[in-house]
Amino acid sequence: MSPFFSPRFRPLSRRTFLRGTGVAMALPMLDAMRPAFAAEKAEIPRRMVAIETNMGILPQYFFPEKAGKDYVLSPYLERLAKYRDQFTVFSGVSHPGVTGAHAAEKCFLTGTPHPERGGFRNWVSVDQVAAEQIGTKTRYSSLVLGVGNEGQTLSYTRSGAPIPIERSPKKLFDKLFVQGKPAEIAANVEAIKQGCSTLDFVGDQAKRLNQTRSAADKRRLDQYFTSVRELEARLQSAEAWEYKPKPKVTANAPEDVKDYREFAKQMQVMFDVIKLAIETDSSRLVTVFVDTTVIHNITHHGNRPEVLAELKAKEDSQFDSFAGLLKSLTETKEGNDTLLDRTMVLYGTCMGSANSHSNVNLPVLLAGGGFKHGQHLAFDQQNNYPLTNLFVSMLQRLGIEAKEFSTGKGPMRGLEMT
Repeated sequence: MSPFFSPRFRPLSRRTFLRGTGVAMALPMLDAMRPAFAAEKAEIPRRMVAIETNMGILPQYFFPEKAGKDYVLSPYLERLAKYRDQFTVFSGVSHPGVTGAHAAEKCFLTGTPHPERGGFRNWVSVDQVAAEQIGTKTRYSSLVLGVGNEGQTLSYTRSGAPIPIERSPKKLFDKLFVQGKPAEIAANVEAIKQGCSTLDFVGDQAKRLNQTRSAADKRRLDQYFTSVRELEARLQSAEAWEYKPKPKVTANAPEDVKDYREFAKQMQVMFDVIKLAIETDSSRLVTVFVDTTVIHNITHHGNRPEVLAELKAKEDSQFDSFAGLLKSLTETKEGNDTLLDRTMVLYGTCMGSANSHSNVNLPVLLAGGGFKHGQHLAFDQQNNYPLTNLFVSMLQRLGIEAKEFSTGKGPMRGLEMT
């Protein structure tokens, strides 16, 4: 038996060379190389999509009555029945200290308390914490999107600055898949370089300041330097991506739905492009703010049957669009898994009851992403469990070492990874 095939010998790397008399020749693929070669293959990535609708969801049609795995699907969850084993529904959760009714919509992914107060400054959102760690692995570190008429965002930087949203699925499609002309690429690269130059200048100025500051100021400046270094890394990654061809897809560019009253249709079109973005690994982190302000008046229904029926019909359509996203992710294979197996999809709202402007008992569910699902995790309705603990679990599932996030001090109780 050849020593290359003997079990006493370690597998050979594909990069093994024959060397002698000044000549190096790469070996052909041998059976003995296959274990080593397999180990070199890139692992299928994990991803996260976070969706918030800003006008609440009728709680009586969302929450199941019974906890555990044998709960009866509520009317809204019935629309997701095909995926029951692939999501977990939560009750009795909220963000500690996040009050202010509609003001809370900006805190859904940050958990920052008291957004209604003067001088409020947001914290970093969970997607941007993840982007700092894994964002350079894809062309776009994150996709910050919106549906509807208003320009709110779910994503905030370390300094609390809002990241602008893209509301046009067509523009998003072009950004992801339409290759720019050489002149456009050159202009983009120059803009990125200018950003790096500005960071160099500001960084030098800050270092000089650091020499004469107090201990507290030095700590703040150290945090600033860390942010600068992270942004520099992102800019350098962005420059490299500009020279790489964009992925090709067979789908045609979508047409934008102009009527913001048709927000469920807008959701569906945006979700179709998001699925393509995930499938091509253009980004692994996506946030979507769904603005449903157009139905604001009927969210104050006063329990009038005819208004409740109208509002339920609107919210039914939202869950139908969400079911469409789960369907497309489930039907797309990635290795031995589906896209949904590898993608956490968070869906929820900032208000437990829009009728009373309550910010407790938030309707939330998490689908896919490699957790043991098919359950209703019910927490205390009076003393809510921190929703930010779920974000700790989500960061950990992305492979990020995180013991806490915002007001969350550990992973979510009862939610286990597969």
